[in-house]
Amino acid sequence: MINPVEPKVHKKSWFLFRALFSRTTLLLIFLSIQIGILYAVFTYLNNRLAYGFFILLSIVETFIIVNSKSIGSNLKIAWIVPILGLPVFGGLFFLYYKLQGVVYLKNKAIAQEIERSGPFMRQDQAVQRNIDAENSDLSGLSKYLSSTCGFPAFECSKAVHYDDGIPFFESLFNELEKAEKFIFMEYFIISFGTISDMLFNILKEKADKGVKVYLIYDGTNTVKNLPFSFEKKLNDSGIHTKVFSKLKPMLESYQNHRDHRKICVIDGKTAFTGGINIADEYANIELRFGTWKDSGIMIKGPAVNSFSMMFLQTWNSTFIPPAKRKKLKLENCCRLDYEKYYIRHSSNELHDENNNIGRHSFVIPYADSPLDDEKVGENVYCSIINTASKYLYICTPYLILDDEMVQALVFASKRGVDVKIMLPHIPDKPYAFWLAHAYYYELIDGGVEIYEYMPGFVHTKEFICDDIKGVCGTINLDYRSLYLHFENAVFLYNEKAVLDMKKSFLESLKDCEIITMEKLYKYSKSRLFVGRMLKIIAPLF
Repeated sequence: MINPVEPKVHKKSWFLFRALFSRTTLLLIFLSIQIGILYAVFTYLNNRLAYGFFILLSIVETFIIVNSKSIGSNLKIAWIVPILGLPVFGGLFFLYYKLQGVVYLKNKAIAQEIERSGPFMRQDQAVQRNIDAENSDLSGLSKYLSSTCGFPAFECSKAVHYDDGIPFFESLFNELEKAEKFIFMEYFIISFGTISDMLFNILKEKADKGVKVYLIYDGTNTVKNLPFSFEKKLNDSGIHTKVFSKLKPMLESYQNHRDHRKICVIDGKTAFTGGINIADEYANIELRFGTWKDSGIMIKGPAVNSFSMMFLQTWNSTFIPPAKRKKLKLENCCRLDYEKYYIRHSSNELHDENNNIGRHSFVIPYADSPLDDEKVGENVYCSIINTASKYLYICTPYLILDDEMVQALVFASKRGVDVKIMLPHIPDKPYAFWLAHAYYYELIDGGVEIYEYMPGFVHTKEFICDDIKGVCGTINLDYRSLYLHFENAVFLYNEKAVLDMKKSFLESLKDCEIITMEKLYKYSKSRLFVGRMLKIIAPLF
């Protein structure tokens, strides 16, 4: 059990010293040198070649961008402005960014793994018939997710919602203690502290008892949170570990794509996801930006298989050179078999305890990749917005939207839907806060209600709609989540967890302040100007 203690306030002492000599600073220095070299090359070429050549190149690139189906309108503008405004630098940088083979190879590897896992991600047609009979809007979304994206819908699965880090971690640790066969964990952030100590003690104990433990964490952790040697240390202790795309001091476009997923699977019977990473601030043991508001969800039943397949796709597509495999003791588990970890559940094993709220209930876990042309996360969100009839409540830490989603939210409000968006009052990134404010005017003017959570930071990523539909996962309402990161979430229909999500939202609303036009007029004009300027390039970063 996690005992709440007096929260530690995040200290900023020795900040300058640590900043000057940190791995992040060294990484930025090397990247700056490369940018300087590129700029020098571009200047040299500009002086040696006809300027008309670069004008022609910019026109061709603009034509390609405008006609690209995989690039949203805002992202197109973000590329076109530097390409036409700085034909030499912008044009050649676009070529450099797009013609890197790493993205192609990674996308090919992921596509191969999706194909291999395909036999274990097929839609049960009996479930689909129940969905078709239940609701036409749900039927369309389910068919899109299963047929186009490869994520089936499930019945007889149980969802439990957590609106605070402490009960989430207590449940997570309790389920991990029950593990008998295998544990999969894939997390964006792991940071040393009370939570990570408790987690790794359990994982080490389970590994010693013969449970197969597999862990993936994102490479950004090696810059700040974890030492480079941590991967080997975990593998030496029996926790099979891979690092997703370690950051390198090189200008590679692929490094802009991070593994933002949060997945834990225990024995193929229980899964956890949501916004909560492995760090003390998620349980308010450490206060970084005031009170941390977050959420997670536990899934039991056949839907857990989808989380297992998501993890295995990432594990198997994360390449490790043969020499390093031996060093990390991963020779025998660098690839894992899909069939071995696919659990066949009985059709009625959770029937008596199913947390539905009437009629049929459905659970659809899904993931999103930035390397294909399918904007799964955005499409699911837009489907909920466009089919809402009574209310739509949204929690998100960031608000950086494309024009299509802004218009969808405004249109929902204009047709009588009660649209409320909850954002943090204390931001973790000032520039993201300024960007969010740049969208306030249009949304509020269109009837959307925006609230800021006064006690601190909202990290929850949830959509709650009409007492019947909900999404909980890792997908923020910003470009990084919707276009650049690897993400995951779970769509719920008729599950009691949806009502729990609504209750939590309305309770938190008591600690919020509504943002009105009058308050917006009092905001710093320079900050609003910066936010609007950042909107132009936000899709690139």
